[in-house]
Amino acid sequence: MSVKLIAIDMDGTLLNEHSELNPATIQAVHDANDQGIKVVICTGRPLSGVTPFLKQLGLSGDDNYVITFNGSMVQTVPGKIITSLTLTHNDYIDVETLSRKLDVPCHVESEDHIYTANRNISPYTVGESSLVNMPIRFRTPEEMRPDLPIVKCMFIDHPNLLEDAIKALPAEFSERFSIVRSAPYFLEFMNPEASKGRALQTLTEHLQLTADEVMAIGDQGNDLSMLHYATNSVAMGNGIPEAKNIAKYETKTNVNDGVAHAINTWALA
Repeated sequence: MSVKLIAIDMDGTLLNEHSELNPATIQAVHDANDQGIKVVICTGRPLSGVTPFLKQLGLSGDDNYVITFNGSMVQTVPGKIITSLTLTHNDYIDVETLSRKLDVPCHVESEDHIYTANRNISPYTVGESSLVNMPIRFRTPEEMRPDLPIVKCMFIDHPNLLEDAIKALPAEFSERFSIVRSAPYFLEFMNPEASKGRALQTLTEHLQLTADEVMAIGDQGNDLSMLHYATNSVAMGNGIPEAKNIAKYETKTNVNDGVAHAINTWALA
């Protein structure tokens, strides 16, 4: 069965080592569009962190879609929300409290802001703000509105320190949250129903397609669920071993036009 939807992770997959689109990637996406294939960016970023690249790729209008916040939201490119899964205020308090206990910086994200209770703002928070084009707001836990829709909480630290924090997570957190490591220095806590795989399944069914008609391309732990879901799963050459073990195919690295190679070889051939 031919591929009719291609879900592509961004960082480490769609984007090169400079967080830019290679010309070959842009051309491959345009070629897929010309053949009527839906190309869906599937990312941990909010929509604001995706929009500049959507323009370069020629993806616009309510008939094109984006999966954001690691599957917590499915949106049209202009921003119409198809699904939205958020955390409660109590979830936030518990994650923030644990971050202090483990001495790991933490920040949380709403649809349009990053909030941190760390007065000495972590450089990883500053980096995330720059990456996704969202402003930072300093708020103590007492200042956080109980009705604020929080999309995800994030532990942010040096990879070695984050490893120690992961080992110390309470067992009940695995039941309460969907937990993914989206980068070596990011650990994300989301609604337990949220994942790229579930969001991709929701969108696939919304478009009246099947998993056999879907290609998914990714490289990190937050991509594993969508690689599980898509029949035509592709791991990047720079991907983690778990991604390569799950995927049906392995493509080149993000530096060497891996996404373009995957599209041209297994979707357009």
